[in-house]
Amino acid sequence: MTMIPPGGVIGIVGGGQLGRMTALAAARLGYRCHIYCPEPDSPAAQVAAAATVAAYDDAGALARFAATVDVVTFEFENLPHASLEALARARPVRPSPRLLELSQDRRAEKAFVAGLGIATAPFAAIERPADLAPALARIGLPAVLKTARLGYDGKGQALLRDGDDDAAAWRGLGQVACVLEGFVDFACEVSVIVARGLDGTLATYDVVENRHVRHILATTHAPAQVAAAVADAARAIARRLAEAADLVGLLAVEMFVGRDGTVLVNELAPRPHNSGHWTIEACPTSQFEQLVRAVAGLPLGDTTRRCDAVMTNLIGADVDAWPTLLAEPGAHLHLYGKRETRAGRKMGHVTRLSPRST
Repeated sequence: MTMIPPGGVIGIVGGGQLGRMTALAAARLGYRCHIYCPEPDSPAAQVAAAATVAAYDDAGALARFAATVDVVTFEFENLPHASLEALARARPVRPSPRLLELSQDRRAEKAFVAGLGIATAPFAAIERPADLAPALARIGLPAVLKTARLGYDGKGQALLRDGDDDAAAWRGLGQVACVLEGFVDFACEVSVIVARGLDGTLATYDVVENRHVRHILATTHAPAQVAAAVADAARAIARRLAEAADLVGLLAVEMFVGRDGTVLVNELAPRPHNSGHWTIEACPTSQFEQLVRAVAGLPLGDTTRRCDAVMTNLIGADVDAWPTLLAEPGAHLHLYGKRETRAGRKMGHVTRLSPRST
Protein backbone atom coordinates (compact mmCIF):
# COMPACT_ATOMS: atom_id res chain seq x y z
CA MET A 1 0.00 0.00 0.00
CA THR A 2 1.36 3.43 -0.96
CA MET A 3 0.46 6.29 1.33
CA ILE A 4 0.43 9.81 -0.07
CA PRO A 5 1.83 12.01 2.71
CA PRO A 6 0.49 15.45 3.56
CA GLY A 7 1.77 17.98 1.07
CA GLY A 8 0.60 15.81 -1.82
CA VAL A 9 -1.93 16.91 -4.41
CA ILE A 10 -5.37 15.34 -4.76
CA GLY A 11 -7.02 15.81 -8.13
CA ILE A 12 -10.80 16.18 -8.01
CA VAL A 13 -12.80 15.78 -11.21
CA GLY A 14 -15.90 17.95 -10.88
CA GLY A 15 -16.26 21.41 -9.40
CA GLY A 16 -19.45 21.33 -7.35
CA GLN A 17 -20.15 21.57 -3.65
CA LEU A 18 -19.01 18.02 -2.92
CA GLY A 19 -15.61 18.83 -4.40
CA ARG A 20 -15.59 22.08 -2.45
CA MET A 21 -16.15 20.37 0.89
CA THR A 22 -13.62 17.66 0.02
CA ALA A 23 -11.00 20.30 -0.77
CA LEU A 24 -11.67 22.03 2.54
CA ALA A 25 -11.27 18.74 4.41
CA ALA A 26 -8.09 17.94 2.49
CA ALA A 27 -6.58 21.30 3.43
CA ARG A 28 -7.09 20.49 7.11
CA LEU A 29 -4.90 17.42 6.64
CA GLY A 30 -2.21 19.33 4.76
CA TYR A 31 -3.13 18.33 1.20
CA ARG A 32 -3.62 20.58 -1.79
CA CYS A 33 -6.39 19.97 -4.29
CA HIS A 34 -6.46 20.54 -8.03
CA ILE A 35 -9.96 20.82 -9.50
CA TYR A 36 -10.82 19.78 -13.05
CA CYS A 37 -14.13 20.97 -14.50
CA PRO A 38 -15.43 22.94 -17.49
CA GLU A 39 -16.96 25.81 -15.50
CA PRO A 40 -14.86 28.81 -14.43
CA ASP A 41 -15.17 29.95 -10.81
CA SER A 42 -16.72 26.65 -9.72
CA PRO A 43 -17.55 26.17 -6.01
CA ALA A 44 -14.67 23.72 -5.59
CA ALA A 45 -12.13 25.84 -7.45
CA GLN A 46 -12.85 28.78 -5.13
CA VAL A 47 -11.21 26.90 -2.23
CA ALA A 48 -8.59 24.81 -4.07
CA ALA A 49 -4.91 25.35 -4.74
CA ALA A 50 -5.29 24.96 -8.51
CA ALA A 51 -7.96 24.52 -11.16
CA THR A 52 -8.05 23.35 -14.75
CA VAL A 53 -10.98 24.68 -16.74
CA ALA A 54 -11.50 22.35 -19.69
CA ALA A 55 -13.99 19.92 -21.17
CA TYR A 56 -14.19 16.53 -19.51
CA ASP A 57 -13.12 14.86 -22.77
CA ASP A 58 -10.16 17.15 -23.54
CA ALA A 59 -7.33 14.61 -23.80
CA GLY A 60 -4.54 17.18 -23.63
CA ALA A 61 -5.97 18.97 -20.60
CA LEU A 62 -6.54 15.64 -18.83
CA ALA A 63 -2.92 14.64 -19.41
CA ARG A 64 -1.64 17.96 -18.08
CA PHE A 65 -3.94 17.68 -15.06
CA ALA A 66 -2.75 14.14 -14.29
CA ALA A 67 0.88 15.27 -14.39
CA THR A 68 0.25 17.69 -11.49
CA VAL A 69 -1.50 15.36 -9.02
CA ASP A 70 -0.69 12.27 -6.96
CA VAL A 71 -4.14 10.67 -6.98
CA VAL A 72 -7.50 11.38 -8.63
CA THR A 73 -11.03 11.17 -7.27
CA PHE A 74 -14.36 12.50 -8.52
CA GLU A 75 -17.34 14.26 -7.00
CA PHE A 76 -20.21 13.25 -9.29
CA GLU A 77 -21.01 10.42 -11.66
CA ASN A 78 -21.97 12.06 -14.96
CA LEU A 79 -18.45 11.96 -16.36
CA PRO A 80 -17.06 10.30 -19.49
CA HIS A 81 -15.82 6.89 -18.42
CA ALA A 82 -13.09 7.04 -21.06
CA SER A 83 -11.68 10.19 -19.44
CA LEU A 84 -11.37 8.49 -16.06
CA GLU A 85 -9.74 5.49 -17.73
CA ALA A 86 -7.23 7.84 -19.37
CA LEU A 87 -6.44 9.42 -16.02
CA ALA A 88 -6.07 5.96 -14.45
CA ARG A 89 -3.29 5.14 -16.90
CA ALA A 90 -1.28 8.01 -15.43
CA ARG A 91 -2.34 8.17 -11.78
CA PRO A 92 -4.38 6.10 -9.33
CA VAL A 93 -8.11 6.88 -9.63
CA ARG A 94 -10.08 6.14 -6.45
CA PRO A 95 -12.82 4.92 -6.54
CA SER A 96 -12.01 3.01 -9.71
CA PRO A 97 -13.33 3.93 -13.15
CA ARG A 98 -15.00 0.50 -13.18
CA LEU A 99 -17.12 1.42 -10.17
CA LEU A 100 -17.91 4.80 -11.73
CA GLU A 101 -19.07 3.03 -14.89
CA LEU A 102 -21.25 0.67 -12.85
CA SER A 103 -22.95 3.55 -11.03
CA GLN A 104 -23.62 5.44 -14.27
CA ASP A 105 -26.05 2.85 -15.63
CA ARG A 106 -29.04 1.75 -13.59
CA ARG A 107 -29.23 -1.50 -15.56
CA ALA A 108 -25.70 -2.50 -14.58
CA GLU A 109 -26.12 -1.19 -11.05
CA LYS A 110 -29.34 -3.14 -10.41
CA ALA A 111 -27.85 -6.30 -11.90
CA PHE A 112 -24.74 -5.95 -9.72
CA VAL A 113 -26.77 -5.58 -6.54
CA ALA A 114 -29.21 -8.35 -7.40
CA GLY A 115 -26.32 -10.61 -8.43
CA LEU A 116 -25.07 -10.48 -4.85
CA GLY A 117 -28.44 -11.68 -3.60
CA ILE A 118 -29.26 -8.26 -2.16
CA ALA A 119 -32.89 -7.22 -2.49
CA THR A 120 -34.01 -4.40 -4.79
CA ALA A 121 -37.38 -3.32 -6.11
CA PRO A 122 -38.43 -5.61 -8.98
CA PHE A 123 -36.92 -4.24 -12.18
CA ALA A 124 -36.54 -4.82 -15.89
CA ALA A 125 -34.29 -3.27 -18.53
CA ILE A 126 -36.23 -1.41 -21.23
CA GLU A 127 -34.27 -1.04 -24.45
CA ARG A 128 -37.21 -0.40 -26.81
CA PRO A 129 -40.98 0.17 -26.58
CA ALA A 130 -41.69 -3.51 -27.21
CA ASP A 131 -40.01 -4.32 -23.88
CA LEU A 132 -42.59 -2.36 -21.89
CA ALA A 133 -45.61 -4.68 -22.13
CA PRO A 134 -43.91 -7.88 -20.90
CA ALA A 135 -42.06 -5.94 -18.18
CA LEU A 136 -45.29 -4.35 -16.93
CA ALA A 137 -47.04 -7.72 -17.01
CA ARG A 138 -44.35 -9.10 -14.70
CA ILE A 139 -43.83 -6.09 -12.43
CA GLY A 140 -47.30 -4.58 -12.39
CA LEU A 141 -48.54 -1.04 -11.76
CA PRO A 142 -47.82 1.46 -10.40
CA ALA A 143 -44.24 1.45 -11.59
CA VAL A 144 -41.49 3.97 -12.23
CA LEU A 145 -39.75 4.27 -15.60
CA LYS A 146 -36.25 5.74 -15.23
CA THR A 147 -33.61 6.56 -17.80
CA ALA A 148 -30.73 4.13 -17.46
CA ARG A 149 -28.25 7.01 -17.42
CA LEU A 150 -27.98 10.64 -16.31
CA GLY A 151 -31.07 10.98 -14.09
CA TYR A 152 -30.88 12.66 -10.68
CA ASP A 153 -33.07 14.68 -8.29
CA GLY A 154 -36.20 13.32 -9.95
CA LYS A 155 -35.04 14.08 -13.49
CA GLY A 156 -35.28 11.33 -16.07
CA GLN A 157 -38.18 9.39 -14.57
CA ALA A 158 -41.91 8.96 -14.97
CA LEU A 159 -44.50 7.35 -12.71
CA LEU A 160 -46.77 4.90 -14.55
CA ARG A 161 -50.30 4.17 -13.30
CA ASP A 162 -53.32 2.35 -14.66
CA GLY A 163 -54.49 4.05 -17.84
CA ASP A 164 -51.22 5.82 -18.61
CA ASP A 165 -49.74 5.68 -22.10
CA ASP A 166 -46.56 3.73 -21.38
CA ALA A 167 -45.05 4.29 -24.83
CA ALA A 168 -45.66 8.03 -24.52
CA ALA A 169 -43.85 8.03 -21.19
CA TRP A 170 -40.87 6.35 -22.83
CA ARG A 171 -40.90 8.91 -25.64
CA GLY A 172 -41.09 11.71 -23.05
CA LEU A 173 -37.87 10.41 -21.51
CA GLY A 174 -36.09 10.77 -24.84
CA GLN A 175 -36.56 7.27 -26.27
CA VAL A 176 -33.42 6.05 -24.53
CA ALA A 177 -32.61 2.90 -22.61
CA CYS A 178 -34.52 2.79 -19.32
CA VAL A 179 -35.17 0.69 -16.26
CA LEU A 180 -38.70 -0.12 -15.15
CA GLU A 181 -38.97 -0.46 -11.38
CA GLY A 182 -41.86 -1.71 -9.32
CA PHE A 183 -43.33 0.95 -7.06
CA VAL A 184 -42.27 0.33 -3.46
CA ASP A 185 -44.72 1.04 -0.63
CA PHE A 186 -42.02 1.99 1.84
CA ALA A 187 -42.08 3.20 5.42
CA CYS A 188 -39.07 5.46 4.92
CA GLU A 189 -36.01 6.10 2.79
CA VAL A 190 -32.63 5.63 4.42
CA SER A 191 -29.00 5.72 3.39
CA VAL A 192 -25.66 4.48 4.64
CA ILE A 193 -22.24 5.82 3.75
CA VAL A 194 -19.44 3.28 3.90
CA ALA A 195 -15.73 3.94 3.46
CA ARG A 196 -13.10 1.40 2.46
CA GLY A 197 -9.40 2.03 2.62
CA LEU A 198 -6.56 0.77 0.46
CA ASP A 199 -5.92 -1.98 3.01
CA GLY A 200 -9.54 -3.17 2.87
CA THR A 201 -10.53 -1.64 6.19
CA LEU A 202 -14.22 -0.70 6.33
CA ALA A 203 -15.95 2.06 8.28
CA THR A 204 -19.68 2.84 8.16
CA TYR A 205 -21.61 5.86 9.36
CA ASP A 206 -24.95 5.56 11.13
CA VAL A 207 -28.07 4.89 9.11
CA VAL A 208 -29.95 8.12 8.37
CA GLU A 209 -33.47 8.90 7.15
CA ASN A 210 -33.93 11.06 4.06
CA ARG A 211 -37.04 13.07 3.29
CA HIS A 212 -37.60 14.51 -0.17
CA VAL A 213 -39.65 17.38 -1.56
CA ARG A 214 -40.36 17.32 -5.31
CA HIS A 215 -37.80 14.51 -5.68
CA ILE A 216 -34.98 16.59 -4.15
CA LEU A 217 -33.52 15.73 -0.76
CA ALA A 218 -34.91 18.23 1.74
CA THR A 219 -33.76 16.90 5.12
CA THR A 220 -31.58 14.15 6.52
CA HIS A 221 -32.23 12.94 10.07
CA ALA A 222 -29.41 11.22 11.94
CA PRO A 223 -30.02 8.63 13.19
CA ALA A 224 -32.90 7.09 11.28
CA GLN A 225 -35.76 6.07 13.53
CA VAL A 226 -35.72 2.41 12.54
CA ALA A 227 -35.43 -0.80 14.49
CA ALA A 228 -31.91 -1.88 15.44
CA ALA A 229 -32.26 -4.97 13.22
CA VAL A 230 -33.11 -2.77 10.23
CA ALA A 231 -30.12 -0.49 10.88
CA ASP A 232 -27.82 -3.50 11.24
CA ALA A 233 -29.12 -4.96 7.97
CA ALA A 234 -28.61 -1.66 6.12
CA ARG A 235 -25.02 -1.32 7.34
CA ALA A 236 -24.27 -4.93 6.48
CA ILE A 237 -25.58 -4.40 2.93
CA ALA A 238 -23.39 -1.31 2.50
CA ARG A 239 -20.30 -3.17 3.68
CA ARG A 240 -20.99 -6.11 1.40
CA LEU A 241 -21.43 -3.84 -1.61
CA ALA A 242 -18.20 -1.97 -0.83
CA GLU A 243 -16.21 -5.19 -0.64
CA ALA A 244 -17.78 -6.69 -3.76
CA ALA A 245 -17.00 -3.50 -5.71
CA ASP A 246 -13.41 -3.43 -4.41
CA LEU A 247 -14.11 0.13 -3.28
CA VAL A 248 -11.36 2.54 -2.32
CA GLY A 249 -13.11 5.70 -1.20
CA LEU A 250 -16.75 6.27 -0.27
CA LEU A 251 -19.95 4.56 -1.32
CA ALA A 252 -23.38 5.95 -0.46
CA VAL A 253 -26.15 3.35 -0.55
CA GLU A 254 -29.72 4.63 -0.78
CA MET A 255 -32.35 2.18 0.42
CA PHE A 256 -36.07 1.76 1.02
CA VAL A 257 -37.35 0.28 4.27
CA GLY A 258 -40.55 -1.63 3.67
CA ARG A 259 -43.40 -1.56 6.12
CA ASP A 260 -42.42 -5.06 7.19
CA GLY A 261 -38.82 -3.97 7.87
CA THR A 262 -37.40 -5.32 4.62
CA VAL A 263 -34.44 -3.32 3.31
CA LEU A 264 -34.24 -2.78 -0.47
CA VAL A 265 -31.33 -1.10 -2.26
CA ASN A 266 -32.38 1.78 -4.51
CA GLU A 267 -29.22 3.48 -5.81
CA LEU A 268 -25.46 3.65 -5.32
CA ALA A 269 -23.20 6.70 -5.41
CA PRO A 270 -19.40 6.16 -5.22
CA ARG A 271 -18.62 9.60 -3.78
CA PRO A 272 -19.60 11.89 -0.91
CA HIS A 273 -23.35 12.18 -0.67
CA ASN A 274 -25.84 14.89 0.24
CA SER A 275 -27.18 12.66 3.02
CA GLY A 276 -23.74 12.63 4.65
CA HIS A 277 -23.34 16.36 5.19
CA TRP A 278 -24.40 15.99 8.84
CA THR A 279 -21.12 14.18 9.54
CA ILE A 280 -19.16 17.45 9.31
CA GLU A 281 -20.39 18.56 12.72
CA ALA A 282 -21.68 15.33 14.27
CA CYS A 283 -18.78 12.91 13.77
CA PRO A 284 -15.06 13.02 14.59
CA THR A 285 -14.34 12.32 10.92
CA SER A 286 -16.63 13.82 8.28
CA GLN A 287 -17.47 11.96 5.09
CA PHE A 288 -15.23 14.41 3.23
CA GLU A 289 -12.21 13.83 5.44
CA GLN A 290 -12.89 10.11 5.20
CA LEU A 291 -12.71 10.29 1.40
CA VAL A 292 -9.39 12.11 1.62
CA ARG A 293 -8.06 9.50 4.05
CA ALA A 294 -9.17 6.63 1.84
CA VAL A 295 -7.82 7.92 -1.48
CA ALA A 296 -4.54 9.03 0.10
CA GLY A 297 -4.00 5.62 1.73
CA LEU A 298 -4.32 6.94 5.29
CA PRO A 299 -6.00 5.08 8.16
CA LEU A 300 -9.76 5.59 8.15
CA GLY A 301 -11.17 7.89 10.81
CA ASP A 302 -13.68 7.50 13.63
CA THR A 303 -17.30 7.50 12.40
CA THR A 304 -18.98 7.57 15.81
CA ARG A 305 -22.06 9.80 15.88
CA ARG A 306 -21.49 12.17 18.80
CA CYS A 307 -24.97 13.70 18.72
CA ASP A 308 -28.22 13.66 16.80
CA ALA A 309 -28.42 15.89 13.74
CA VAL A 310 -30.85 17.25 11.17
CA MET A 311 -29.39 18.51 7.90
CA THR A 312 -31.60 20.78 5.80
CA ASN A 313 -30.78 21.61 2.19
CA LEU A 314 -31.07 25.23 1.13
CA ILE A 315 -32.67 24.87 -2.29
CA GLY A 316 -33.15 27.84 -4.60
CA ALA A 317 -34.44 30.90 -2.76
CA ASP A 318 -34.13 29.11 0.62
CA VAL A 319 -30.59 30.45 0.67
CA ASP A 320 -31.93 33.99 1.07
CA ALA A 321 -32.51 33.15 4.75
CA TRP A 322 -28.76 33.06 5.37
CA PRO A 323 -28.74 36.13 7.69
CA THR A 324 -31.37 34.53 9.92
CA LEU A 325 -29.56 31.20 9.92
CA LEU A 326 -26.28 32.86 10.85
CA ALA A 327 -28.03 34.45 13.82
CA GLU A 328 -29.64 31.17 14.95
CA PRO A 329 -27.81 29.68 17.95
CA GLY A 330 -26.48 26.24 17.18
CA ALA A 331 -27.18 26.35 13.44
CA HIS A 332 -24.18 25.34 11.31
CA LEU A 333 -24.47 27.08 7.95
CA HIS A 334 -22.61 26.01 4.81
CA LEU A 335 -22.89 28.10 1.64
CA TYR A 336 -21.52 26.75 -1.62
CA GLY A 337 -20.37 29.91 -3.37
CA LYS A 338 -22.74 29.54 -6.32
CA ARG A 339 -23.29 32.91 -7.95
CA GLU A 340 -26.70 32.20 -9.48
CA THR A 341 -29.72 31.13 -7.47
CA ARG A 342 -32.06 28.88 -9.44
CA ALA A 343 -35.16 26.93 -8.52
CA GLY A 344 -34.20 23.39 -7.56
CA ARG A 345 -30.51 24.25 -7.21
CA LYS A 346 -28.72 23.29 -4.00
CA MET A 347 -27.20 26.51 -2.72
CA GLY A 348 -26.09 25.39 0.71
CA HIS A 349 -27.19 23.49 3.78
CA VAL A 350 -27.67 24.00 7.49
CA THR A 351 -27.16 21.39 10.20
CA ARG A 352 -28.74 21.51 13.65
CA LEU A 353 -27.46 19.29 16.45
CA SER A 354 -29.15 17.91 19.54
CA PRO A 355 -28.05 15.55 22.34
CA ARG A 356 -27.58 11.96 21.27
CA SER A 357 -30.82 10.01 21.74
CA THR A 358 -29.55 6.47 21.21
